[in-house]
Amino acid sequence: MLNIVARKQRRKGRDFTSARLVSKGKGDFLYGRFEARAKLPPGVGTWPAIWLLPTDWAYGGWPRSGEIDMMEHVGYDPGRVHISVHTQAYNHIAGTQKTSVTPVVDATAQFHRYRIDWTPDAIRGYIDDAPVFEFRNEGSGADAWPFDRRFHWLLNVAVGGDWGGKQGVDAAAFPATMQVDYVRVYPLLGN
Repeated sequence: MLNIVARKQRRKGRDFTSARLVSKGKGDFLYGRFEARAKLPPGVGTWPAIWLLPTDWAYGGWPRSGEIDMMEHVGYDPGRVHISVHTQAYNHIAGTQKTSVTPVVDATAQFHRYRIDWTPDAIRGYIDDAPVFEFRNEGSGADAWPFDRRFHWLLNVAVGGDWGGKQGVDAAAFPATMQVDYVRVYPLLGN
């Protein structure tokens, strides 16, 4: 069991510590099924995420080369899990982000499976095998679909930030732990 623990402890001028695991250079993938089984931390100010970023940034800096969020949860909005993609054409700064928000009332008490199936045609998101998100390749180029290059995993528990800390940080919620039972990648059949 992987435990990513955010703690209230002062270090390098910050009030909290946590960790981010990154597979870049060790696990870089183009297409396939990506799955993680995790239990999320409760508490206002927590912002756990299981996500993918481009390995080579072939189309430029964020959001041009894309981002795939398999799971995001903000502690001030418990029991609602977000699956999103970010591109130059579709992102939250422009107000065009493609996302789904799914109720998972026991996300902080029970383990759930978070998954994306990524093909040249679409990115589809699932929670416990139920389909909750779809973003199709519209064929208009890299501004809308930069998802034809290698990406890598990131798993982390952020504290605060522009979204996670939008309603403050409850210091009493720490330590806060995201437990990860496994992460898996399955190749795209026929690829």
